[in-house]
Amino acid sequence: MSQNKSEARSLAVALAYAPGDATPRVVAKGRGLIAEEIILRAREHGVFVHESPELVTLLMQVDLDDSIPPHLYIAVAELLVWIYRVEGKTLLPEEPPP
Repeated sequence: MSQNKSEARSLAVALAYAPGDATPRVVAKGRGLIAEEIILRAREHGVFVHESPELVTLLMQVDLDDSIPPHLYIAVAELLVWIYRVEGKTLLPEEPPP
């Protein structure tokens, strides 16, 4: 996620979530040049970058490698569902063939 108001004030937070994880966790965060590097590396690796100034501001308060706090579960879950749909992934395991 990123926020770009100006180069000096840009913010970025990277979340990681894998099946089996209890909740997403913050794996990178920064402002300015560090934020731009986080965004650049995400794009280079085909990771979706979403701009949400309000959410990134809240996520900047989370320590690195910590899970997102409960009050952000719904916002992040909605974002993850949207990303999965954009990428054409399913959220539930497919039914076994008959």
